Amino acid sequence: MNELADLYQEVILDHNRKPRNFKKLPAATHEANGHNPLCGDRITVALDIQDGVIADIGFQGAGCAISTASASLMTEALKGRRVADALSLFAGFRELVTGGVTDQELGKLEVFSGVSEYPARVKCATLCWHTVASALGEHGQDVVTTE
Repeated sequence: MNELADLYQEVILDHNRKPRNFKKLPAATHEANGHNPLCGDRITVALDIQDGVIADIGFQGAGCAISTASASLMTEALKGRRVADALSLFAGFRELVTGGVTDQELGKLEVFSGVSEYPARVKCATLCWHTVASALGEHGQDVVTTE
């Protein structure tokens, strides 16, 4: 196995076993639910937005290892960012997992580059991101992944 594959496996397993920011957010200003019918992943993402900045973020739900790890890493990456920067990061992440090229610095999220080799898993990796985008929209409507 190559180095990136080893890192991918290690990070995914760690964030699946011990997801960060897996919590209810009572002071949430924005919230949405997401569902991936392909493998049954369900997630609720809640955000506390203060002055255009994601002051806190949490998620709850159940899903496969990729879905849970993606939500965990996403919450770490988004906390403290401006809303516009969060949406831009989503665009870069989407490019990465669909096999496109991004010039954006994605940090730890780059471990998901291998997802592009498994198109059915793209929905798992992007569910939480679509859910955040919906929460940040006007209505926070439920999301069903469509990648």
